[in-house]
Amino acid sequence: MRAATLGELKASGYQPLSIRDELRKNLRANLQEGKPFMDGVLGFEHTVIPDLERAILSRHHILFLGLRGQAKTRMARLLVNLLDEYIPMVAGAELNDDPLAPLSRQARDMVKEMGDKTPVSWLHRSERYVEKLATPDVTIADLIGDVDPIKAANLKLPYADERVIHFGLIPRAHRCLFVINELPDLQPRIQVALFNILQEGDVQIRGFKIRLPLDIAFVFTANPEDYTHRGSIITPLKDRIQSQILTHYPKSAETALKITRSEARLAREQADSVVIPDFVALLLEEIAFQARASELVDSKSGVSARLSISAYENLVSTVERRMLLNHETQGMARIGDFWGVIPAITGKIELVYEGEQEGPQAVAISLLGAAVKQFFLQRFPNPDALRKGDEKDPYGTIKAFFSDAKSLELPLDLPQSEYQRRLEKVAGLGKIVDSVLSSKEAPYKWLFMELVVHALAECNLLSRESIEIGIFFKDPLSDIF
Repeated sequence: MRAATLGELKASGYQPLSIRDELRKNLRANLQEGKPFMDGVLGFEHTVIPDLERAILSRHHILFLGLRGQAKTRMARLLVNLLDEYIPMVAGAELNDDPLAPLSRQARDMVKEMGDKTPVSWLHRSERYVEKLATPDVTIADLIGDVDPIKAANLKLPYADERVIHFGLIPRAHRCLFVINELPDLQPRIQVALFNILQEGDVQIRGFKIRLPLDIAFVFTANPEDYTHRGSIITPLKDRIQSQILTHYPKSAETALKITRSEARLAREQADSVVIPDFVALLLEEIAFQARASELVDSKSGVSARLSISAYENLVSTVERRMLLNHETQGMARIGDFWGVIPAITGKIELVYEGEQEGPQAVAISLLGAAVKQFFLQRFPNPDALRKGDEKDPYGTIKAFFSDAKSLELPLDLPQSEYQRRLEKVAGLGKIVDSVLSSKEAPYKWLFMELVVHALAECNLLSRESIEIGIFFKDPLSDIF
């Protein structure tokens, strides 16, 4: 049973512990037990998380520096898991005052007046997290505090009395984690106000110089591009943030896919009826990897993991829409369904000048095409590497089919049976797919057949056109003749 008064708390043997010592203590226990504390953060197991653990063991303030969509805020919020479940505080105190080390004038007066009968309440770790998005309009009053004339009038106090102060977010985060997102967006004069709080523990509010040894673990997040575009972190402030931890995007498509599937929000009906094969989902992840490497996309801005998550949700919804139109109970993603994810791509990539000239729609389609070709070349012979006379062209029969004035039209809402029938009509398509498919991949034969057609279009062996209802393939020379 938890203590209800200061006397009971003393009798229990409780000893005050700073929040950074608390984080260190609980991290040590987790490491010894092999217990993870960053559940849901994937791909950082050997890079970012060890750096974070070292920073916590060193009792450092932390800056997460990385491009958008690299789980910086997620990691900051998960640090709450390293706090004690409950800590005692003076009941009703405005600064979460420790009963054995009261900080505010209000709490000190209560302890002085009531002694061991001072009431104690208990603060849950979920209430010990404070987050502020740095914006240019943030003021000193917001973060530190200001004189409150209404409080002065109600309490009949002169402005010379420190009890007229209304404390801001930072003092009220005493004994808490305090996170400032997008730190460079904070005006330099506001950043200056953090100097003493981070190191000396002094604050000045409207002429009051108050010694407040605040017990706060600061976590900051920033995008490195912000140093030149929207603002900068001033050097003296960076000097006071002891650990700067660099984040990164997933290094493999498999890790990226785990993140996407864990973060995508699907309706129950979608999860029950829509099938996204692994190789199709990996193809989707390849789009983000292509975007990060593309000369048309601003690499300094980054390509967020939210692109893949939104694209995955759109892919599922594209399949669901087709199922509903065709009165089908089950549906599987197709390559053509990726045209339904283009709206999830265009809004999440920052283009350089050349990309702007092309247009976001065209860039998104080119990224999709590059991903299709990259994935195709992992399983099938490269059509560009085949030399005439050296070997038999494995795509000769397919090219002959289209050169004979034949075409393939694949509307996005085509029923499954008709979709299969149209692909099977393309001579040689099934044979080349059968040559590379494993027995486990047999149910996805038609998806690989469609992949081959799209890839041959990317290699300029077929002509592909986007029509109002779907995609149209034909011989590339047909327009000339």
